Amino acid sequence: MDVSLQKQNKVAGANILFFVQIFATMGFAVLYSSLVLYATKQLGFSENSANAIMGIFGAFNYGLHLFGGYLGGRFLSNRNLFVIGMVLQVIGCYLLSSANIGGLYWGLALFLTGSGLNVTCINMMLTQRFTPTDPRRESAFLWNYAGMNLGFFMGFTVAGYFQLSLDYHSLFLFATLGNIIAIVLTAIFWRHLRDLDTPLSHRERPQRLQRLAIGGVILLLLLPLVKVMLTHSEVSSYFVLGLGAIVFIALCTITARHHESAERARMVAYLILTLGSLVFWSLYQLAPMGLMLFAENNLNLQLFGWHIAPQWIQDINTLVIVLGGPLLALLFKRMRGRGINIDIPSQFAAALLFMGGGMLVLPIGIKLAASNGLVDFQWIFWSYLLQSIGELLLSPIGYAMIGRLAPQQYQGLLMGSWMMVSGIASILAGYLSQAMPTAQGTTPLLTNPAYSHLFMLLAVASVVTALVLALLIPFLRRLIGSTPTA
Repeated sequence: MDVSLQKQNKVAGANILFFVQIFATMGFAVLYSSLVLYATKQLGFSENSANAIMGIFGAFNYGLHLFGGYLGGRFLSNRNLFVIGMVLQVIGCYLLSSANIGGLYWGLALFLTGSGLNVTCINMMLTQRFTPTDPRRESAFLWNYAGMNLGFFMGFTVAGYFQLSLDYHSLFLFATLGNIIAIVLTAIFWRHLRDLDTPLSHRERPQRLQRLAIGGVILLLLLPLVKVMLTHSEVSSYFVLGLGAIVFIALCTITARHHESAERARMVAYLILTLGSLVFWSLYQLAPMGLMLFAENNLNLQLFGWHIAPQWIQDINTLVIVLGGPLLALLFKRMRGRGINIDIPSQFAAALLFMGGGMLVLPIGIKLAASNGLVDFQWIFWSYLLQSIGELLLSPIGYAMIGRLAPQQYQGLLMGSWMMVSGIASILAGYLSQAMPTAQGTTPLLTNPAYSHLFMLLAVASVVTALVLALLIPFLRRLIGSTPTA
């Protein structure tokens, strides 16, 4: 094939993936924002049980991201696994629409396996379109990130519309629509999205077919395993936390035994920053759990004459990320131009400070609640705004710091560990949500004091962590090897 034509096909593939990403995200956005409400209002789960299931859902979703990259690159191809994952999500949403307990667990198992495995696949398909030095790579991923957030916005918005009438059957059928469109787009542009440079692509056809069969068997074994883990959420939570502790101890051991002193110092910085980020993500992931139930039961959802669905509140985060990303990049550029040092440790500390502020405004809102106990909508708005600014400060730099802090031979391990933090945080967010008062059979006036107390404790924990990291900034800079700009 002509070189110029190959380049055109690669660029075309990147453009196609932007639209695929939009529709592939919609179904996940629906489930992410509606699962707790569906479990409590439609299936009769207690709030604690629903929060526990959501915690496991988040933990396994992030955990399967790691496995998806391995399975796609070596057994099924990223393109094949992406489509298989979309098909599993379609079947899963259909089972969820049946509104029964059996449909819930098998539906979640199918959906979670599909979404968990294929997120990495779409990122791998995109990164293969560019060489490491291609300047278009960064732009392509920015567009991909924008497409993902557009999918979240659409999913949250439609989920809220059906939430107002509690029409979960239609909601989950709608969730299949985005997945089906993603499958159709991938099929139409199949040739443009083929794997370009993976271990599987370098194998001969007989070996590829053999690996494809092995990959299929792995998927069939994975589905009942995920279903069992979802069914026994308490045991699964302990398993995830235990695994996280083992991984952390292993990383500490590897760091202590690493011979190169400069690299060892940067790995120590990574471990400290990762612990700080665990606090941030544990509070951030309250959004689809405890904060969702707080908004549903204790918030005045009337705004300018409109009744606001709880899922719509999460659109605040989406809009801040899409609109605030470029603005924050411009602000940092100007600050650095004026000699103000903005580096990894300072961004982590600032992110935790904003998260603390996001938690702190909620007790203030509760203190100023109406006579019936309902909190004014503006307070949840300010909370999500501050949390989203914190996400902008921490999330992009978190992935970027792996290349800066990890020795070459450990980059995959540390990237996997960084993603695992989000899974552990999901479990911890589930526990925090279970510590919140139960709204079933009570009133906002009765539950507001307990909410206020817990939100205040979370705000203090985040701010204290931010202050500790701020005090450690000079030490962390020495570990990383950076120096303040004069």
